[in-house]
Amino acid sequence: MGIIQRLQVNRAHDLSYSESFLQNEDLLPVPEEKQTWRSWNFVAFWIADSFNINTWMIASSMVQLGLSWWQAWLSVWIGYGVVAPFIVANARPGAIFHVTFPVVARTSFGVWGSLWCVFNRGAMACIWYGVQASIGGSCVLVMLRAMWPSVNNIPNSMPASSGTNTRDFMCFFLFWLISLPAIWFPIDKIRHLFTVKAAVVPIAGITFFIWCIVKAHGVGPIIHQPATLHGSDLGWAMVSSIMSCISNMATLVTNAPDFASRARTPAAAGLPQLLTVPLGFSIVSFFGVIVSSSSQAIYGEAIWSPIDLLGRFLDGEPSHATRFGVWFIAASFIIAQLGTNISANSISAGCDLTALFPRYINIRRGGYIAAIVGLCMLPWNLLKSSNSFTSYLSAYSVFLSSIAGVMITDYYVIHRGHYNLKDLYHARTDGWYWYTYGINFRAYAAYISGILINVVGFAGATGRSVPLSATRIYEMSFFTGLGVSALVYFALNLLFPVRGAAECTRFEEVDVSTGVGVGTGAGAEAARRARASEEFDSDKKSAVSEAVRSVRSQV
Repeated sequence: MGIIQRLQVNRAHDLSYSESFLQNEDLLPVPEEKQTWRSWNFVAFWIADSFNINTWMIASSMVQLGLSWWQAWLSVWIGYGVVAPFIVANARPGAIFHVTFPVVARTSFGVWGSLWCVFNRGAMACIWYGVQASIGGSCVLVMLRAMWPSVNNIPNSMPASSGTNTRDFMCFFLFWLISLPAIWFPIDKIRHLFTVKAAVVPIAGITFFIWCIVKAHGVGPIIHQPATLHGSDLGWAMVSSIMSCISNMATLVTNAPDFASRARTPAAAGLPQLLTVPLGFSIVSFFGVIVSSSSQAIYGEAIWSPIDLLGRFLDGEPSHATRFGVWFIAASFIIAQLGTNISANSISAGCDLTALFPRYINIRRGGYIAAIVGLCMLPWNLLKSSNSFTSYLSAYSVFLSSIAGVMITDYYVIHRGHYNLKDLYHARTDGWYWYTYGINFRAYAAYISGILINVVGFAGATGRSVPLSATRIYEMSFFTGLGVSALVYFALNLLFPVRGAAECTRFEEVDVSTGVGVGTGAGAEAARRARASEEFDSDKKSAVSEAVRSVRSQV
């Protein structure tokens, strides 16, 4: 057996040439034994995801913008409360049919057209993996300083052209290294990491919160600081703050089917996410505001980064108790950063690269490729080379909302919950998702429309001079991108109906290729025609499991 054959992943051996680019073990519907995520797993996932350094600091930009602390906190509540329904809405197809984002994207963009969406998100995930690992390296530095203060004085042996020094690179590499074992675990097993993170990190956050209040003998002056903006300026500042929260979740809105595909029941990916997202992120941002306010009372300046504040605690001659406390909190932030990088970047990149190269890459291999890219891209140089680099990445991710707008409209309005699972895994011209040479021009016209309305404002976010009206539109870019793409997609489907849409007369979640539905009725009309002579269970979980088994055995 040659090297090329050895590198291929597990898949069926009787596939046609085109089918070999559309399926492997990780792209097929998730089998029942791997549908292990219960409601509390999704709760733990979002608690774990909310406890990270970026969330801790999210209110800082709002206060620095001119909002009072309570206006900033209210903006966080509204922002994450608004985005949670979109996460649940886009997760629904994954929870019902147990397929990941790259496969869900085929239903609206086409079996080949979906590849650009997948590449778009996968590239961003690889870049963000490196950036988040760089932040994780700063957590490692503080933890090591708490154990061995001399770490801070490690002599530098790296050239100036490297953009870093021996101490910082060592800490970055250690974080990168300890992340590798977590990538090994499949999605149905990695839930245990989020459970551990959800138990440990909140304890550390609460400890840090109380410690700073005690150390400052109060909550500090920021709590009593009024807003410096008024009138329309205040209103637009709150709108911008709300939208920044929503935009920061654009990636997780898009890849919601990845984790939902492992849900034991559709309900597990519904209400738990709807409630936990705004609650978790709001509590963590509140901790960040109070701790930073306390830091101003302690040091005379507001220190918004929790890692920088922990580092200040180690300056001078800290007591053993202080060093242990800093070590515990820093170690917890390492776990927090690790979990965030796995959930938002590693698994996302793995799912996407699997769809791009299904013959040779599965989710595990894709995760390791993201880690290698994150190391080779030297993220510390990117962060230092431009002050607008991270804002550019955040702004670019907003355009994922146009993809989400098309996907959500297709599922709920165009196909009304109807899937043809078998057609998702072949490129025959009579398939539902073949469209025009495998590409749905309606989806791409809508996607581009959602981008165009924001492109001028996007240029402004990267430092260009643009009109104020374009900036205002871009400040609401999630809704303008998602709304425009959804409306254009709907209109084009009215003018140019897609194959199968005429059969979807009412909303009912059913796989027409097997005749298995998940509603409480007898099934959709298309399903009855496909399987008229066979009765099927109306129970949601058993019906979906039957569909998964059927598709895995037939595609």
